[in-house]
Amino acid sequence: MKYIIETKRLKLRVMNDNDFDSLRAVISDKETMKYYPKPYDDLGVRKWLEWCINLDKEKGFCLWAVTLDDKFIGDCGISIQNIDGKIVPEIGYHLNKNYWHQGYISEASKAVKKWFFENTDYDEVFSYMNAENKPSINIAISNGMSFRKKYYEDGVLHYVYSITREEYENGLLDFM
Repeated sequence: MKYIIETKRLKLRVMNDNDFDSLRAVISDKETMKYYPKPYDDLGVRKWLEWCINLDKEKGFCLWAVTLDDKFIGDCGISIQNIDGKIVPEIGYHLNKNYWHQGYISEASKAVKKWFFENTDYDEVFSYMNAENKPSINIAISNGMSFRKKYYEDGVLHYVYSITREEYENGLLDFM
């Protein structure tokens, strides 16, 4: 198995068709997807999986499978999103609720941010979320991102966070 990123506890890899059931357990769960318009049905899960696989082939990145001891527990990675009318790279994540509150997504998203700035030419990476999604807001902040703006999409208030390459590189210098 080829891993894109390895952290202290996690390994991230490109998703494959064998991940369908594990991905469905995450993005079909009503509680996990409560800040989305609705949880995904089987067709939606299949499209999500295909989107991730195709994005990796096209861009060299995607929402990767997050594994713990080789068990799929969620996804975290980079996708291209339309955020308030601009097409930008975004760090996104979803975690099986059985693994919440253990720091896995914070660990994974920090590693994804590092990978992003070391392996792409983009100057900024974003995260956006429903304004009521406090856990995602906290992940963005812990990932060194700053609040940039708010906007409405389909009547729902969203917050946008980001970190620039310069901010990332200056932050690295602070730790040296």
